[in-house]
Amino acid sequence: MKAIYKNTIIAGSDQTIVVENNHYFPPDSLHAEYLYKSGNTYQCPWKGKAFYYDIIVGDETLHDAAWTYPEPSEAARAIKGYYAFWKGVKIVA
Repeated sequence: MKAIYKNTIIAGSDQTIVVENNHYFPPDSLHAEYLYKSGNTYQCPWKGKAFYYDIIVGDETLHDAAWTYPEPSEAARAIKGYYAFWKGVKIVA
């Protein structure tokens, strides 16, 4: 699977974990130079606290388009530190 924004691969792995129709990519599959912590968070009722990232490619910014759970609940421990994407990021096989 690949996460692509503006024809740029943001992450790529054949080891994603699908939760609630989102592919979570392992941290070592990221091209971290495109991700910048936005400062926004979200408290999921069952996964825990998510931290959001902006994606910047060239002069284009996609706000809060990636997120991760660095310390998820026990129920979501499989996605600890993995990243998911939305808001214009294409997920392709």
